[in-house]
Amino acid sequence: MGEDITLPPVPESVAEARRWTTGAVASVAGDGTAEVAALLVSELVSNVVLHARTPCDLSVVRRDGSVRVAVRDGSERMPRAVAPAEPTAMSGRGMLIVAELADAHGVEAHPGGGKSVWFELHVPAVELR
Repeated sequence: MGEDITLPPVPESVAEARRWTTGAVASVAGDGTAEVAALLVSELVSNVVLHARTPCDLSVVRRDGSVRVAVRDGSERMPRAVAPAEPTAMSGRGMLIVAELADAHGVEAHPGGGKSVWFELHVPAVELR
């Protein structure tokens, strides 16, 4: 099972990504998993809007016992290493949040340019649909 959507690099895309991810994940897992996925995808799409400034493709794929969400953009600039932001910094916590809440996460460079930043959430058997 897989679903995808393309969004422009504008601030409104963050809210659209949250709504779309909530629906896509809720269709294959429970609401708890969908809420976490929506929070994490909003962090990743915010990074696209702020840093990559290219359209992005979101995908949700259900695998055995997990859901994988990926955000692909056209920038070759890799996310910063996961490190605590300065206490007064206005940004810089997104990848730390992803690292803390996701069961797995990573980044893949694409040969034709761009990258995908992804995370996986394990889905308890009672939530699988």
